[in-house]
Amino acid sequence: MTHALEEGLTTQLDFDKVAKIGRAGHQVVPVVLQDVDSGEVLFIGYADEEAYRLTLERRSAVLYSTSRGEIWHKGATSGDVLDLVDVRVNCEQNSLLYLVRKAGSGVCHTKDEAGATRATCYYRSVTGPDTLRFT
Repeated sequence: MTHALEEGLTTQLDFDKVAKIGRAGHQVVPVVLQDVDSGEVLFIGYADEEAYRLTLERRSAVLYSTSRGEIWHKGATSGDVLDLVDVRVNCEQNSLLYLVRKAGSGVCHTKDEAGATRATCYYRSVTGPDTLRFT
């Protein structure tokens, strides 16, 4: 299923994601991670209070995995670290924007056809309600 989800061209949007986070009792805020140089959105993650404080302390993106229920330092195993340039908070203080600079070769945990780490997690475009294409 993971391969079909991550590499497939059929839309499988998880409209229940936020509800699952709430039902599991995770106390998190969404975090948009954006490349400070290009302006490209890299991915959206979540931070609990500990991940938020670690991000500020380390000056590197630290997030909370809602699927694994644990803190993860982006790039700790892949080497694709995201150095923190700035943190911004929205008007209602219920989401964060991490402006980051890539310290590795990519960002996403998936790889392209050549085996290279993808530069962003947004590597497909919607072509119709149920179909996608690689960008």
